[in-house]
Amino acid sequence: MKHFLAISDLSSDEVQDLLDLAVKLKKQYFKNGNKPLFDGLVLGMIFQKPSLRTRVSFDMAMRHMGGDALYLSPNEIGLGKRESIADIARVLSGYVHALMARVFEHEHVLELAKWSDIPVINGLSDYNHPCQGMADALTIQENFGKGKGLNVTFVGDGNNVAVSLMHVSTKLGWNFTLASPEGYDLNPKAIEIAQDIAKKTRSKLRFIRDPHEAVKGAHVIYTDTWTSMGQEEETAKREKVFPPYQVNQQLVDEADKDVIVMHCLPAHRNHELTDEVADGPHSVIFPQAHNRLHAQKAILARLFGVA
Repeated sequence: MKHFLAISDLSSDEVQDLLDLAVKLKKQYFKNGNKPLFDGLVLGMIFQKPSLRTRVSFDMAMRHMGGDALYLSPNEIGLGKRESIADIARVLSGYVHALMARVFEHEHVLELAKWSDIPVINGLSDYNHPCQGMADALTIQENFGKGKGLNVTFVGDGNNVAVSLMHVSTKLGWNFTLASPEGYDLNPKAIEIAQDIAKKTRSKLRFIRDPHEAVKGAHVIYTDTWTSMGQEEETAKREKVFPPYQVNQQLVDEADKDVIVMHCLPAHRNHELTDEVADGPHSVIFPQAHNRLHAQKAILARLFGVA
């Protein structure tokens, strides 16, 4: 694994290998602390968007494993504006040992990987969010085991988080359903990729409008904000479209009795997700957030070639 840009780039075995390593590193951390496998290694972190979980989880992942992380703000780099992406990649390749980039345009992270001599990690783009997808899969397996045939339902906007959730679900043999309003569907290319994966793993894919139909038999209900960063001008319009897709107690009651409710955070409470559900017995949103740390340790360890 040279870079970590999309879950769809990995085989099913590689995805499971990362998850197994994440489990191992998580157990190790809570028992005696992680071994300093990243001693002498530095992760450069490029941010075009503000972040809580991505910044802190990568920073702490490096520290827990004996390494260090360098935060690079939007004003310090001006990715593709102050300096070309190709030049930035080649300069940073001589300073740090890996790059993580949280960007607006997916092409920017691809360009970094093209010109970089060191591993590049996609910390989020407008197309996908693979680090979140790995943390999501880790959380699901912690609750349901490694078995195939789980029903994973995403309710809301067919956004970058939904893309990675769909791809990791199909890689692991889970069934994926998206319930979204018309005009807010998943990227067609992402669907095509998922369909190709599903042919091999026998996952079932559904794309429907009715959230109540979508959650029947669901083991996982996942939602995200109705308006992502960079879409602020659409807020008023989206506030009128998405209320029927709110994950509330009624919707949860229509799913499997052991359903877990997930959200990548930050949550706009009592919009896409009610307080009753977010803080209720089916919610795993905070263990899910904490799993970003452990999933990313595994990704870094494989890219550094130390585990």
